[in-house]
Amino acid sequence: MPCDDPRATELLDRTPYGRVSSSLRALPFTAISRHLVTGHRLIVRLHSGYGYHRAMDGAVVAYEADNLHSGAADAWSVHLTGTARLAEPTDAERQRFGRTPRLADGVPFDPVFLRIEPEFIALHHLTDVPEFRTAPWAPGQ
Repeated sequence: MPCDDPRATELLDRTPYGRVSSSLRALPFTAISRHLVTGHRLIVRLHSGYGYHRAMDGAVVAYEADNLHSGAADAWSVHLTGTARLAEPTDAERQRFGRTPRLADGVPFDPVFLRIEPEFIALHHLTDVPEFRTAPWAPGQ
C-alpha cells in the first residue's frame, strides 16, 4: 500500500474492523465493515442489505480503522482513500474473514465484498491519551 509509514499496513492488518465511507445521492454515509489487507489492497465485507455496496462500486471511498477504544495510552488511526470495486474473495480470503455476524439490524447478515485500491494512506498517533469513562448507557436516555 502506498504509505510513507509501513506501520500503517501492519496496524490495519492487526485490526479486524473499521469504517468505510462514501456518498449516496450526494450525502455522506459510513458503515462498519470487516477488512483484510491483501498485498497492496484492502478487501472489506459489509452487509448487502444496506445497499451501500451499490453506491461504492466504482467510487472513491474512505476507510478508517483505529484503536481509540482500546484503553491504550498511545492511540493510532489509519486512514486510506481509494477506488472500491465489487469483488469475490478467494476461498482463502473467505477463511481469513472468519464467521459473519449473525444479524445486521435484526435481519440475517448477507455479506458483500469490495476491493479498495488505495491511492492515499495516512497514519496518525496520539500519545499519552487520558482515560475517558462515560456513564453506562441505558435504553430511553
